[in-house]
Amino acid sequence: MGKCAVYIIRTADNFLYTGASRHLPSRIRQHQLGIKSFIRNKKRPFKLVHVEYFQTFKEAVLREKEIKGWRREKKEKLFSSLL
Repeated sequence: MGKCAVYIIRTADNFLYTGASRHLPSRIRQHQLGIKSFIRNKKRPFKLVHVEYFQTFKEAVLREKEIKGWRREKKEKLFSSLL
């Protein structure tokens, strides 16, 4: 398992946010605190609903772009099939 990750967060207003990170725990903490984050107070709390790990950040960013191009239904299938 690599240390770089692509993640999907479901916000309080049911928005699905997709991101990539070199260090996921730190990035999630930034989201929680609203630091360098799209997720502001009105969108919190949020739930981490999907994570994929990669060996390189480049791979993670490529996957992030792929997922961001998907419709909501396809994203929902991605993480609901893993439950």
